[in-house]
Amino acid sequence: MLDLEVVPERSLGNEQWEFALGMPLAQAISILQKHCRIIKNVQVLYSEQMPLSHDLILNLTQDGIKLLFDACNQRLKVIEVYDLSKVKLKYCGVHFNSQAIAPTIEQIDQSFGATHPGVYNAAEQLFHLNFRGLSFSFQLDSWSEAPKYEIPHGATVKRMYIYTGNNLQETKAPVMPLACFLGNVYAECVDVLRDATGPLGLRLRLLTAGCGPGVMADAKVRAMDRNIYFGDSCQDVLSALGSPHKVFYKSEDKMKIHSPSPHKQVPSKCNDYFFNYFTLGVDILFDSVTHLVKKFVLHTNFPGHYNFNIYHRCDFKIPLIIKKDGTDAQGEDCILTTYSKWDQIQELLGHPMEKPVVLHRSSSANNTNPFGSTFCFGLQRMIFEVMQNNHIASVTLYGAPRPGNLPRAESGTH
Repeated sequence: MLDLEVVPERSLGNEQWEFALGMPLAQAISILQKHCRIIKNVQVLYSEQMPLSHDLILNLTQDGIKLLFDACNQRLKVIEVYDLSKVKLKYCGVHFNSQAIAPTIEQIDQSFGATHPGVYNAAEQLFHLNFRGLSFSFQLDSWSEAPKYEIPHGATVKRMYIYTGNNLQETKAPVMPLACFLGNVYAECVDVLRDATGPLGLRLRLLTAGCGPGVMADAKVRAMDRNIYFGDSCQDVLSALGSPHKVFYKSEDKMKIHSPSPHKQVPSKCNDYFFNYFTLGVDILFDSVTHLVKKFVLHTNFPGHYNFNIYHRCDFKIPLIIKKDGTDAQGEDCILTTYSKWDQIQELLGHPMEKPVVLHRSSSANNTNPFGSTFCFGLQRMIFEVMQNNHIASVTLYGAPRPGNLPRAESGTH
């Protein structure tokens, strides 16, 4: 049985690990994988057709705990303990729930002190007792008539919630805490730079937990703007973004058959390679001969996709050029985002002239992909990988090399 410390408005954990509000989904899953011998039977719950309408939930069924992640930013929003008989809980090092200590109203008063009067929900037959960043729900089914403010003696906690602020219904996932950066760089947003013909590169708003020569207590989140372009060298990208998490060499180009003359293409003696930036949600492809950027891939990390949880969600914006009456139009309505759906994109850009390329993914030839195929459409030097629920799984950007007069990067930090 897990023995966990409750920190209102912050976290639930022990000396080995901690689920902290604002933690990215990938970090929480990493904790569960690392401690899989102790934390077993984890369910991933999400809406297949409307993944942005409902929280993404990790349900620890053996331990009676749910971790609720915001559907858009995929950071931890609420920690719910829905079965207190499966877990030991303590506050400031003192247990208020264990096999020997029942979580009664008297015990909660003793452990957490006084707070505002409770609120009775007649539909649920639950009495909610709220502290800042912490709520307890008491079961009252044995009382025929609930008192107005006072919870009856002996009532026990049915559920506990940890969240940010004073209102569980209105709470939002906080910004990522410093402890979650772990030396990584994250992208707050990614803007696609383009001209009238197509993409030119990316402008990334990077976040990192930088600390000066002093102690870790002096650390704070720093923001930096960095630009990278088609035609940039490996050194340019490394100086702008730092080292990638992984370098992946392409063994074959499965899309080559769709080029105008695939039989005329001479096989290369060396392979193109990707820089994989998992915490940015971005891949960058370099040419094997020139070692210059030739492709960007932006990942949306929707549940139900084969690559789910490999990348953090890339929160991108792509300006679209729409031709109306012979002129190019570009405005607020012409911005494609991570959350745009394929039918919305087609309304703006029109339907592609060619049928989509069907993309099958599997770990080996004998394995099947339980999530099904995706469909790739090409428009304006961009390839949109579309899931069966009409959401975008990834966007691949192609472009011409960068002209010499474009600025390299914003060097200022904030």
